[in-house]
Amino acid sequence: MRANTKEQKNALRAEFKLMRAAIEPDKKAELDAAVCEQIISLASFRFADTVLIYYPVKGEIDITPIALEALTRGKRVAYPVCEPESCTMTYRYVTSLDELCVGSYSIPEPTADAPIFEGEESSLCIVPALAFDKEGFRLGYGKGYYDRFLKTFKGNSLGAVYSDFLRDALPRGYYDRAVDIIVTERGSIITDARKGKKQR
Repeated sequence: MRANTKEQKNALRAEFKLMRAAIEPDKKAELDAAVCEQIISLASFRFADTVLIYYPVKGEIDITPIALEALTRGKRVAYPVCEPESCTMTYRYVTSLDELCVGSYSIPEPTADAPIFEGEESSLCIVPALAFDKEGFRLGYGKGYYDRFLKTFKGNSLGAVYSDFLRDALPRGYYDRAVDIIVTERGSIITDARKGKKQR
């Protein structure tokens, strides 16, 4: 990644972190619920056999209702287990959120003996971020966990973001990966990454 791109990303991270921290709790709960409703209404959610979820930290959108709804509908639900040494992650299945325990970065994750997600195509991966752009590229925390995972992921990837954190374009590096769908509290956007999958 070029130095100026890295500097731009760091400046934007600071900006979006301040914006996120300024959201009042009641407003955040309202926005989170609206984003969850939008995601649950999508065909990508309805027809997915497996939903890959994240555990919300640092003010991320709380998508716990999606995990609970997926389990209620008989879908398989998996959470990431991070490997800090390689900055990679593996998704492991849970049948209840009570099965999560504190893991890397103090984020709840499945136990080491939980079944591993093997990359089934009928799956939906919900991706967090500080911000997204309309092409599906995300601004994360700079470790590259999701970019590495999405590189080989064959299912549908979905970026969850508040509309105020959606930009026309964000600085990006060579290894950055776009999601297929972006969902805000106002609706969804199909990105070029998804359109490209349909053409193959």
